[in-house]
Amino acid sequence: MRRYDCAAHPARRALAAVFALHGALSGSLATRLPWIQEHLGLGPGRLGLALVFPALGASCAMPLAARVSHRFGSRAALRGLLVLLCAAFALPALSPGPAVLCAALAGYGAAAGMVDVVMNALGVEVEDRLGRSIMSGLHGMWSTGTLAGSALGTLAAHRGTDARVHLGLTAAGLALLGAAVCRWVPDLRGGTDPAQDPPPRFALPPRSALAIGAVGFCAVFAEGAGLDWSAVYLRRELGAAPDLAAACTTAFTCTMAAARLAGDTVVRRFGPVTAVRAGGAAAAAGGALVVTARGPVAATAGFALIGLGVAVVVPLVFAAAGRSGPQPARAIAGVATIVYTSGLVAPAAVGQIAAATSLSVSFCLVTVLAAGLVLAAGALRPAGDAPRAVERARRTRSTARGGGP
Repeated sequence: MRRYDCAAHPARRALAAVFALHGALSGSLATRLPWIQEHLGLGPGRLGLALVFPALGASCAMPLAARVSHRFGSRAALRGLLVLLCAAFALPALSPGPAVLCAALAGYGAAAGMVDVVMNALGVEVEDRLGRSIMSGLHGMWSTGTLAGSALGTLAAHRGTDARVHLGLTAAGLALLGAAVCRWVPDLRGGTDPAQDPPPRFALPPRSALAIGAVGFCAVFAEGAGLDWSAVYLRRELGAAPDLAAACTTAFTCTMAAARLAGDTVVRRFGPVTAVRAGGAAAAAGGALVVTARGPVAATAGFALIGLGVAVVVPLVFAAAGRSGPQPARAIAGVATIVYTSGLVAPAAVGQIAAATSLSVSFCLVTVLAAGLVLAAGALRPAGDAPRAVERARRTRSTARGGGP
């Protein structure tokens, strides 16, 4: 275990700001998609096709992130990629047609995916320096940033602000903020062993990341299905009013954000494997409640349980990936590629199953995958981690009593 590093506290706050910034960009862009759709005269099908491109761009670019971080150092890489992300964020609203929109969204997804890898690798590093779990809280800041960005975007849309102006000003402001806070993040090069060879230019997922990625796949599938289909489920299956259906999605999102912000306390108390197993059980119970619900209130409670259950899984998946080998960024890139693939597959899979049967049947699959978290959670425990966890807990308790190590 690493010696406690007091400089890790400013680094944690800086990373929290980076996670929130990343989420704010995502939330802001989502609120202006109706403006882009109307501006370009796109139907639902063509817009849906365009929205596949961010995930495709991210999946293609994330394997490059380890090499970029190794070549330039994590601080310079994060600063440069954040500025690139903010620039790409403004491009979709400037697109003159569907083809350019797809290219702009792919570029935005590529930059967002690479930032995702670098900031999560840094989160694992700072977590190790602090000697306690912080990844759930960092992802909670991402969710908080998403809510803030979507709230400001909703206000801009309500006031009739041109999306090109809104997204351009947001991009400029957040680029300056991101470049400023990066001065406090650690400056790492390569993996945990400075003498090792640099990672390949295009790093495929290492074998150690596959089992961990499978856990993330199950969680993100349930998360994506709940986020994209909760309002539709209440409207189509249960006949809920539009405002009540929208409130269900809001409840799902808020539950996830709150659970992530509080998740580190649970992880410190019970450990990542137990936390994921409990979360998987809660998400499976929520899925079962959604499937059997006969009214919108019960279904909303079920979706909230799904959000609660899967909230801490992805942060813990990234943390486990970062400790699964000597090159955290490469392992995180591999896991992130699997996770993004799940986010790409989930909405389409739910829709296709629903078209052939019903949305209730689709959420039977979600329930099964959520239950799979209970069985697969052991993959998040690296070999030899138990003694370090016991020592970490002993040191934490000793510090709380005012004693030494």
